[in-house]
Amino acid sequence: MADNKWSQPDAPPPPLFAGKKERDLVKQVNDELIERVIGQSILYYPISIKDSNFHSLYGEAINKSFLPPVRVMALIDWQGSEVAIDSFGYDRVFNIEIYFHRRRVTQDQDLFVRVGDFIQYNQMLFEIVNTSMSRYLFGQDGQDFEVKATCRYAREGVFNAE
Repeated sequence: MADNKWSQPDAPPPPLFAGKKERDLVKQVNDELIERVIGQSILYYPISIKDSNFHSLYGEAINKSFLPPVRVMALIDWQGSEVAIDSFGYDRVFNIEIYFHRRRVTQDQDLFVRVGDFIQYNQMLFEIVNTSMSRYLFGQDGQDFEVKATCRYAREGVFNAE
């Protein structure tokens, strides 16, 4: 019966949260997967906040100035196209969702994903219409590692990439 005696473990159990080492490991693995295996290259055109003339009340700019494009590796989810019918006729709109690795773009490339920025993917230009932080590392609030950008096809003349 002495074999069934409970004994205290030598070391305490691992913590229930992810520390810096775990976050760094996730970043390293995601960087390698996205940049070498499954990621796709896009050109990101960020708005120049300093050079754009924003309206003081509404916060919108009719003529936006853009910084030079940045090559970013990301995961692209092609949403296909939808047909909209209005009084002017048929209109085909293409949509994509782009998943950015948050630490990679913010820390390594000094880039912040914002609504209104433009993306060039597959020789097509898209405007970011919505962003969200969609995934948390190990389910912990405040440990988001992914930025999801919902993008809509930009018509010719809306944005000039040159």
